[in-house]
Amino acid sequence: MNAPKNTFCGQTSRREFLHTVGAGFPSLALTGMLAGDGFFGSAAQAAAHANPLAPKPQMAAAKAKSVIFLFMYGGPSHVDTFDYKPDLYPLDGKTIDVKTFGRGGHKNQGRVVGPKWGFKPYGQCGKMVSDLFPHVGSCVDDIAFLHSMTADSPIHGSAMLMMNSGSLISGKPSLGSWVNYGLGSTNENLPGYVVMLDGSGGPISGAKNWTSGYMPASYQGTVFRSKGEPILNLAHARGMDSAQQRQLITSLNDLNSHHLRGREDNTDLSARIASYELAYKMQSTAPEAIDVDSEPQHIKDLYGLDGSRTDDFARKMILARRLVERGTRFIQVYSGGAHNDANWDAHGDLEKNHNFHAGNTDKPIAGLLKDLKQRGLLDETLVIWGGEFGRQPTAEYAEGTGRDHNSYGFTMWMAGGGIKGGVSVGQTDELGAQAVEDRFHVRNLHATVLQLMGLDQNNLSYFYNGLDQKLVGVEGADAIDKVIA
Repeated sequence: MNAPKNTFCGQTSRREFLHTVGAGFPSLALTGMLAGDGFFGSAAQAAAHANPLAPKPQMAAAKAKSVIFLFMYGGPSHVDTFDYKPDLYPLDGKTIDVKTFGRGGHKNQGRVVGPKWGFKPYGQCGKMVSDLFPHVGSCVDDIAFLHSMTADSPIHGSAMLMMNSGSLISGKPSLGSWVNYGLGSTNENLPGYVVMLDGSGGPISGAKNWTSGYMPASYQGTVFRSKGEPILNLAHARGMDSAQQRQLITSLNDLNSHHLRGREDNTDLSARIASYELAYKMQSTAPEAIDVDSEPQHIKDLYGLDGSRTDDFARKMILARRLVERGTRFIQVYSGGAHNDANWDAHGDLEKNHNFHAGNTDKPIAGLLKDLKQRGLLDETLVIWGGEFGRQPTAEYAEGTGRDHNSYGFTMWMAGGGIKGGVSVGQTDELGAQAVEDRFHVRNLHATVLQLMGLDQNNLSYFYNGLDQKLVGVEGADAIDKVIA
């Protein structure tokens, strides 16, 4: 049988060959360093001339250099935040016919929970925003709201995986991994993909949400802490100076590289070699990068870094901005931890839940947008806000103000990085139960991110298991053109 035309020497794909061989050099570091300045970025065009056989997607005009994904874990209620539904208020407490699908299964009837906050217009665009988000409301002219998002699952675990990796099944590379695979990092002394978790813990499924899946392990997200050591066990070993540690790492990498010969498909070992190099460099660069306390007082005040309830998220937002300034490609920040009381999953007391989480994040998020803008960074930084799904207009329980999960229609928003500000696209029905106009799937969101980053979402692929795997699926997906400037 003839070897497939996309193989190298009849055994492995060209892309796999390039990545496997490239990962074997001990001087390479995590994420971006596996690809120099960028596998499909500025160095990619030079690489294409050096190795014209390597398949590469067609490049689009990049509008963004970095992504900051603000993940509201648990599913914030769109009808109580950014999707104004005046018809819901008078229906509060009434049982009506409406088709829903959530944790409680498929239902054709439910008790309406009217919105618990007022809405008012903001900005020149007049966007109606809930009283939960007055600070974000002041930024609406820079924001594009997606009111007709849909997903395939109303269950947290699988919905989280879909929002992060485009698949309901675990083991697929996350969005941040795809971005760094396509572009690489612009700073070889810091990870290209950073994750910051809620102080109460990580989300359900944990690291599966920032895994590199079947890609080399070097593309997975690196968890940063906003206080203390950015990464545990990063400090110099006791009694060992930098020169001694450099000698130790060099010797260790030489041994690992020797062991790697003939085992070039061992991406875990390749990533370990790279991680030692990056960890060594980060010992000097990471502490400076996360030195949030060195910020001037007016910046701390802008974000709400003042010892109050906003302090924790404000620190993460400032750190996200500092990482963007230093070339980190993809940063994901979680609001909401593992336990129901600690995330946006409001099945019981919606008012208590959303007052708490919105109060913790509203000012810091607005501070991030305003700070990026005043520094000239918003145009090249794509900011995304949203959860794994939204909430239903009806209650799950016989009593209480909580709402069940809703993947039929929910709201996310995007700002900066080539996004058209002051617009709202898509629409849910008059109750907010499901998307009815310009329905967008999670794949469309991912396609938009890749396109804004200068990648062809329908050609960016990674050969695995006999297939050219894609973030947006084999069928491909269109970007949301209505929000692209």
